[in-house]
Amino acid sequence: MKKTKSIWIALAILVMLSTAVLGCSSGNTNTNQAGGTSTTEKPESTNGAASNTDQGADQGVRSYTDYKNHTVNIPVAPQRVVFAGETTGDLVELGINPVGIFGDTVSRTLYADKLASVEDVGFPISLEKVLSLNPDLILVADTDEAAYEKLAQIAPTIMFNTFGTLDDRITELGDIFGKEQEASQWLANYNTQVAEMWKQLHAAGVKPGETASVFTYYPGNRLFVMAIAGLPQLLYGEDGFKPTAGIQEILDANEGFRQISPEAIQELAGDRIFILDPVAEEAKKSTESLMSSSVWETLPAVKKGHVYRLEIEKSNADAYTRREMLQELPKLLNNK
Repeated sequence: MKKTKSIWIALAILVMLSTAVLGCSSGNTNTNQAGGTSTTEKPESTNGAASNTDQGADQGVRSYTDYKNHTVNIPVAPQRVVFAGETTGDLVELGINPVGIFGDTVSRTLYADKLASVEDVGFPISLEKVLSLNPDLILVADTDEAAYEKLAQIAPTIMFNTFGTLDDRITELGDIFGKEQEASQWLANYNTQVAEMWKQLHAAGVKPGETASVFTYYPGNRLFVMAIAGLPQLLYGEDGFKPTAGIQEILDANEGFRQISPEAIQELAGDRIFILDPVAEEAKKSTESLMSSSVWETLPAVKKGHVYRLEIEKSNADAYTRREMLQELPKLLNNK
């Protein structure tokens, strides 16, 4: 998973380019769905980070254990956060304003304008840049332990699972930033909209049990089938499409995606096929070559006209893009 996670972050950057250490003691423990646990207690002093909640600036720090079992002391109310991951839209939706992000990852997203003034920490991440931002908390997607240790010397650092489900990620962010109520309300609203979307799609002709698959090309003539990363998180949700048997095997292996040969698409293609259109010219040519091949023409979904093309940046897994996708998916399926 470590290798897969690092590759996925690198791929996300490629797409967009071409398109504390403070004291704490025991207390009540909370476990969120993403695997992080936290322990909070009133501090003995008022030297903690300034609070952005109604509780005031004397709330101090608390212990937090991330999904990779790093236990760190973090501010109760982080103020200067560096987010080094590809689901920055999660923070946008919860009103969390980072001081540093993967700028190139964000530059081609649907929410780029909302983070235009936020500092770019580079990819690979620049330790000097992070240090200059004086963060009180760092969230990092990369699971490389050596990189983690270097960041942890700058500020309390949490490994954040950007491969986690949307529900898990929003819940965890709510816990980390003291926005539990906002996170819960956002998820309630979103899940209600998802249920309504599928209800309308089924009424419009999508049949229960239909399968779907998502494919995309990257430079180097590399074809990938998507699994737990990106668009499939929405497609394979409750009331949605089902993965094919081959894709289910990849999901069971907890992989975000898997590189395949063009011939393998015959075994993985579902009743509905989604093509994520890349930005890189080389990858665009590979996509067109596939879609004009004899293998492609034999696919049942192709013969029935059940192929849908989507700009790859609109397929991101972050909360902002997923909310927008609730409007986009019905348009795709209804050929509007």
